[in-house]
Amino acid sequence: MTDTRHTYSVSVTWTGNSGAGTASLRSYSRDHDVEAPGVPTIAGSSDPAFRGDASRWNPEQLFVASIAQCHMLWYLGLAAQAGVIVTSYVDAPIAVMIEEPGGAGQFESVTLRPVVRIDASSDADLAEQVHHRVADYCVIARSITTPIGYEVTIER
Repeated sequence: MTDTRHTYSVSVTWTGNSGAGTASLRSYSRDHDVEAPGVPTIAGSSDPAFRGDASRWNPEQLFVASIAQCHMLWYLGLAAQAGVIVTSYVDAPIAVMIEEPGGAGQFESVTLRPVVRIDASSDADLAEQVHHRVADYCVIARSITTPIGYEVTIER
């Protein structure tokens, strides 16, 4: 059996030249657009802690969102295969990034906190167990070294 390859391409365009380019750290905006064919443009910037615009998405938020989205989508599929009927899924993940002296940093942890509502006929223990299987499939989780934790709530 051969691997199937998928290619993902986006365009990231810096829109923050205020006229002086990058003459200094304060002379330009961190604003940029993230685009891909057929989907709305994401207005991006850096985190406000790094001179960014708080009204735009920053890479750190998008990183956490991609982990949560991937987990949710795999969870829903695995739950369906296991016979768990999910009727609602809401996640409010949190992540901790450590900034080192000099500005470098990395994520220390990501904690997914999904609240999953299941049909009364579904097995709550099985619904919880399915969460632990997701890490075997989610390409985002499998591609990063940041530890991902789970605080799962199952409701009926």
